[in-house]
Amino acid sequence: MRTLLLCGGEILPHATDLREVYADAFGDAPWHEDDTYANAFLSRLEGHADRPGFHAALAFDGQRLLGFCTAWLTPAPFPGDRCYPQVAAALGPELTGSWLCGSQEVDELAVRAEARGRGLGTALLDAVTSRAPDDSSWLMTSVRAPDAVRFYRQLGWRQIVHPAPEGRGMAVFLAPRHPAIPSD
Repeated sequence: MRTLLLCGGEILPHATDLREVYADAFGDAPWHEDDTYANAFLSRLEGHADRPGFHAALAFDGQRLLGFCTAWLTPAPFPGDRCYPQVAAALGPELTGSWLCGSQEVDELAVRAEARGRGLGTALLDAVTSRAPDDSSWLMTSVRAPDAVRFYRQLGWRQIVHPAPEGRGMAVFLAPRHPAIPSD
């Protein structure tokens, strides 16, 4: 396996392969995302590649892309689109600003189904978080994805936002060495 680290628009020539991996990773349960979502991912990626601090890790077996992870620096003020308002409401403005703004946000981690269980997701996540300022990385995932929640917990990521009692919403995690995590 070969891992390639890319910054900004360097990722765009890989768009077709990224879309294919995205569709494979998020097409089945619990996500059930169809081609519309995979196409929307590509549209978002073009804008995300221009974000400050954007970088990605891509894993290849020969020429075949098996997985990828993307990240960037979370801006201040904290974004108001996508699921960000849920996160900000759960943490409050002070913690949102001090824990998340200026930290590295892991946006997507996708691994083909056939390549799971071999440490690829961990390697991709490590590759992008190794570049985080002061080890401050964070991510969010849906609580509808218990395997993803379990994966991050097993890697030592600390869940800081818990979902609504009905099991809906976002789980927000801080990286194991994030400055907000007290050392044991």
